[in-house]
Amino acid sequence: MSQRFQAQCTKEELLAKFGDRPIRLSTANTYSYQKVDLPFQEYVDQLLEPQDLDSLGSETLYFFGDNNFTEWGSLFQRYRPPPFRIPGTTGAYSFGIAGSGSGVPFHWHGPGFSEVIFGRKRWFLYPPEKTPEFHPNRTTLSWLLDTYPFLPSWERPMECTIHPGEVLYFPDRWWHATLNLDTSVFISTFLG
Repeated sequence: MSQRFQAQCTKEELLAKFGDRPIRLSTANTYSYQKVDLPFQEYVDQLLEPQDLDSLGSETLYFFGDNNFTEWGSLFQRYRPPPFRIPGTTGAYSFGIAGSGSGVPFHWHGPGFSEVIFGRKRWFLYPPEKTPEFHPNRTTLSWLLDTYPFLPSWERPMECTIHPGEVLYFPDRWWHATLNLDTSVFISTFLG
């Protein structure tokens, strides 16, 4: 990631360029797909806060994905993704900003990369043949506090924390959950 791109992603720069633009938030659980539209400034002012430990995933709104390429295009045009591709495909970007303790619980989809611009993001991954133990409407934070400590070592996921400028590749159909350790700005490139 270039420092120039990172400079475009500060809170001040994003609010100056996109504050009045509508964004689409999604619920942070595995199987519901509720969407809420509101101005980006309102999200930053009212919802970009640490995760409430008692909130369910269906009550937690998360800004990631559903980016309008036309409105956010000026930002995406400055981004240089990791130099890896699946032949014959074009990557699709998904930009996100989330508060500390927030994240997306276990789910899977096609392959891609995730890069942190600001903050730190912890990842938990299981191969496709090993379905993780989780409740689809609990947040990743509640899973980490209530389930993870009681998993035997052989049942624990692969895990890592990525920092600004670091990239994680997630393989096709691998189960994964994320947890933002700080208020984080990140972008994913979905391949295929």
